[in-house]
Amino acid sequence: MTPDTEVTTMSTIMDVPRTTDAARALRSDLVERAATLRPLLAGNADRTDRERGVPAENIGALAEAGLLSLMRPARYGGLQTDYRTLLEVGREVGRACGSTAWVTSLLNANAWFVGLFPARAQDDVWARTPHARVAGVVTPSGTARVVEGGYRVSGRWAPASGCAHADWAVLGVTRPDAEGTSDAVGIVLAPMSELTIEDTWFTAGMRGTASNTLVGEDLFVPAHRFHSVPDAVEGRYATPFTDEALYRAPFVPAAALVLTGPQLGLATAAVDLLVERAPRRALTLTSYTSQAEAPTVQLAAAKAASLADSARLHAYRAAADLDEAARLGVLPDYDARARMRMDAGMAAVHAREAVRIVCSAQGASSFGESNPLQRVWRDIETGSRHAVLNPEVAAEIYGKSLFGIRGTVSVMV
Repeated sequence: MTPDTEVTTMSTIMDVPRTTDAARALRSDLVERAATLRPLLAGNADRTDRERGVPAENIGALAEAGLLSLMRPARYGGLQTDYRTLLEVGREVGRACGSTAWVTSLLNANAWFVGLFPARAQDDVWARTPHARVAGVVTPSGTARVVEGGYRVSGRWAPASGCAHADWAVLGVTRPDAEGTSDAVGIVLAPMSELTIEDTWFTAGMRGTASNTLVGEDLFVPAHRFHSVPDAVEGRYATPFTDEALYRAPFVPAAALVLTGPQLGLATAAVDLLVERAPRRALTLTSYTSQAEAPTVQLAAAKAASLADSARLHAYRAAADLDEAARLGVLPDYDARARMRMDAGMAAVHAREAVRIVCSAQGASSFGESNPLQRVWRDIETGSRHAVLNPEVAAEIYGKSLFGIRGTVSVMV
């Protein structure tokens, strides 16, 4: 079975039972479009890492293929797909370049956030510029002060993945005047033209995401561009288009799960590299002229491939639960949401462990600068540690929920 056929055959596993044939066909087509771009993205991966930014060539190709419009409403010419599709596209792009996959996933995810806002706010972003892209930071790192007609917003927001390619930003804020109410924490929309990008993203991995800091000082944000985060966590969205299933997905599971797609791709890329290279390399200081003949490497390949599959199954199960809840228009209960967050955390852990095993099997050469495996390792070691994926926090939330203890760790469930 070739890698490309494997992508197709896996697309039916852990899917929502009522997913239409048309939706599956579109998903398969989008994944194939991503696969077609892999040579270009992989060819630019070293440059992406070295120059600390996704090249315009990558962004243009992704946009041309429709892969930056997965979460944009169809009302504005978007594809309005589902989270399983976003995961599969993120995984396929991640097989070529982790940073490009991360930016692809986050630009799409932030478009989904916009889809939760009132119609007027959505029009602000897309009515005149339907291809506008959105970056953002949901963490409430700014402050919104009430003024006539809206708010004055100031703050510093990081890390803002993909901000170099965005036209608008979703920004997390607190409202001191609303303390004790559901409006105390929110997200606002602001055009990138009113923000400054400060070059602060100097990291070991995911360098190409250019997840720099957005700075805003006394920005005016109209009232219709504010959305309560507590309301969103409880499934109360401001969009009037309640028949659009995608924008009924549960807020926190959606925000966490989107980060797993690129990591599924990185784990797959590592296994692909091992399978490709091992037959052509001897096992140093042994009699094996081919690593593929050595039981130690065979076992490592099996473990790494199985962990990559486990990561995918956890992520796809969460996506199935999330997409089904969206289809039905119901908010999953706390325990179900806790399990979705656990699934996202475990997907990241298993993907990271798969890469570690491959690196160990390939030895010190894994970390040579000319070896793409070292970039895969750096990217997944960095990306898998995003706060919303923290597996220990996810495990505590989930473990407590199994004993009926709820809401004591984080509101982000």
